[in-house]
Amino acid sequence: MFDKSANRVIVMGLARSGRAVARLLLQQGFEVVVNDQKYPDEMDAEVQELSDLGAAFVFGGHPLELLKGPVKFLVKNPGIPYRVPLLVAAMEQGIPIYTEIEVASWFFHGPLVAITGSNGKTTTTTLVGEMLKAQAMNPIVAGNIGTAFSAVVSSTDGNHPVVLEVSSFQLLGTEKFHPYVAAILNLYSAHLDYHGDFESYMNAKWKVFANQTKTDFAVLNYDDERLRARAHEVVSQLFWFTTGQLPTSGQGVCVEAGQIVVYFEDERTEVMRVEDLALPGQHNLQNAIAATAVSWLLGARVDAVEQVLKSFRGVEHRLEFVATVRGAAYYNDSKSTNPTAALQALRSLKQPIVWIAGGLDRKDDYSVLGDVLRERVKAAVLYGETADDLTQFCARCDVSHIDRVANLTEAVTRAAQLAQAGDAVLLSPACASWDMFASFEERGRMFKDVVHRL
Repeated sequence: MFDKSANRVIVMGLARSGRAVARLLLQQGFEVVVNDQKYPDEMDAEVQELSDLGAAFVFGGHPLELLKGPVKFLVKNPGIPYRVPLLVAAMEQGIPIYTEIEVASWFFHGPLVAITGSNGKTTTTTLVGEMLKAQAMNPIVAGNIGTAFSAVVSSTDGNHPVVLEVSSFQLLGTEKFHPYVAAILNLYSAHLDYHGDFESYMNAKWKVFANQTKTDFAVLNYDDERLRARAHEVVSQLFWFTTGQLPTSGQGVCVEAGQIVVYFEDERTEVMRVEDLALPGQHNLQNAIAATAVSWLLGARVDAVEQVLKSFRGVEHRLEFVATVRGAAYYNDSKSTNPTAALQALRSLKQPIVWIAGGLDRKDDYSVLGDVLRERVKAAVLYGETADDLTQFCARCDVSHIDRVANLTEAVTRAAQLAQAGDAVLLSPACASWDMFASFEERGRMFKDVVHRL
């Protein structure tokens, strides 16, 4: 299928997925040049391993000279924008540009699941993995969560189902990527700084269905009107999930009289009562029924699904309970990188909230937060690039106490001074972390460290 000898391959970006795809391509016999703006640590064992396998390296920038001589294709880190001059030049020369999940999929021949959406991806993907594990199906959970897909392909025989969390950035660089079950959980305005406009963002997400056939399944949220409007474009079999009623003659997972119910192959199966879910919040009900839909299509059944939904307490950095300090409960929702995610967290807590927010300015629209700020938030402590905009917005929403501070450590300290017994202190930034942190995980870990020192 691939002429490995004709050209070099450039792997652009030496992060986790870049290292994994470079290793996979070397194992498959390709000539690989690894390129990154940064210089790695001299003692980096993985870089030494790639070198031993035959990789060449170019560090310190993305020089156009990399394109001198034949290049078969380029694999880019999903976060690198296409406007980088090396990528622009590659496109002008007609060199294909892929992301790691595309390349890994060429060499994987087992059952593949891909889960995407604006919010809820990690929780839903983790739930699916746990449900399949409870069904003794030995799944591998990978992609944006944990292990790169290429690392899985390099180390597995393809007999186990692989459940991937995938982003719009990753999907944009796909061409033949073909999951057996593909799910879009929801679509909200996000990453417009990368995609340019909402339609382009939605089109990138929709690529998860691009290569499916009539024997595959598309799992869609019936409660999302944008997904309903485009459902007719799907070639594969539609399998809906909804907190209400399924469409007439539709297959999927719904809620009836407080029960989670599955309709599949002319059978109706009651799974469990909604009130028995371990995870709090309406958004987690959506995540739970989405995971039920995906896992059901792969063979999980009532006992496994119910066991997981009654016991699963959540994923780190997603409305994660941290501690109670002087009677106030502290929650880490650092994964809240857009206003809609913050909305879901704010709605989930019943206590008066001291809200910590702020981060990278991506020109998001915070208007969705208006009502919940008026109803639930007693104080806001704001920091980061968006602190000015959020301060003005909170003032318009009549938040009674608003503080602006320099960083997250000061935010936690100030929130602790404002919080009283019975309150909740919630880090739910509504913004990406990259103005001050390398990742939302780093931001969440710092929050927890500061809380534990209070």
